[in-house]
Amino acid sequence: MQRRGFIIGASQAAALGLPRLVWAQDFPKPGSTIKYTVPFPPGGLTDVMARIVAQKLSEAWKASVVVDNKAGGNGQIGAEQVAKGPADGSQLLAITLTHAVNASLFPHAPFSFTRDLRPVALLAASPMLVVVPTASPIKDFKDLVVAAQARPLNAGSSGNGSPTHVTMALFNDLNHSTMAHIPYRGGAPSMTDLIGGQLDVIFSNFPESIAHVKGGKLRALALCSPERHPQVPEVPTTLEVGMPKLLVENWTAAMVQAKTPDAIVEKYSREIIKILYSAEVEERARAQGFRTQPMGSEDFGRFLHSEIERWGQVVRSAKISAT
Repeated sequence: MQRRGFIIGASQAAALGLPRLVWAQDFPKPGSTIKYTVPFPPGGLTDVMARIVAQKLSEAWKASVVVDNKAGGNGQIGAEQVAKGPADGSQLLAITLTHAVNASLFPHAPFSFTRDLRPVALLAASPMLVVVPTASPIKDFKDLVVAAQARPLNAGSSGNGSPTHVTMALFNDLNHSTMAHIPYRGGAPSMTDLIGGQLDVIFSNFPESIAHVKGGKLRALALCSPERHPQVPEVPTTLEVGMPKLLVENWTAAMVQAKTPDAIVEKYSREIIKILYSAEVEERARAQGFRTQPMGSEDFGRFLHSEIERWGQVVRSAKISAT
């Protein structure tokens, strides 16, 4: 009887598990639609990489992977939509360093970033670039270090808690300086005021400032990166100029609803990593100022945890708030 009971129990368990396994193997069905939510406006780091990956997923899986820009709330609106959405793999979420900061910036959010979402893959990274107007008396990074300690400087950002803001806050902490933070609604208007001389400096997203640097409107002082960038090989890194802890790259990645089956998460992870190792995709990313950084679900999960911890300390130390 015990043996029979074991067989029945195993059969029941297999019967319960089989539909889920088959479902995962069949995912996605040809002709189905996957919504890739980008919680920011079109054209930025996150949107560009999401569209590259979406196109390649569509081609590989014969499915329609549609990018849906759901901007607002510092990236929280789109993230909440996926966190509270179906757990069947039909929705992907594009995230960036902003969301690692948001985990501390929005402690009372209507969803939990760490519990309601699940890591899939890290896609790419883009170094933060320290820029000043070309007419500025600040000629190099050492000048900036001295000037920030000697007198009040205005540092613009694309908003409270944005990568540009927290990079500036980290600089202040490392340099024992008190730059004034001037938040804007996005990177473009802050760049306009920096070029016009209304701001002293921006710790900018590379894609937002590189064209202005190449056009002679801004001077690049340093890359917050461990290595120089091929688009501006003459610009030193913060390692080279004596501030090795000011290493900040604005990365972008993909997540799904937390209860999405393991098999679907792994299928996404394997396919996205394959896409990122493509020479064509590497070149397209490089042309936009990014570096592909393929990392699967488990490794990305550990990286994300370390980023949440790192920026949580900066948020608390600088007393950064969402407003």
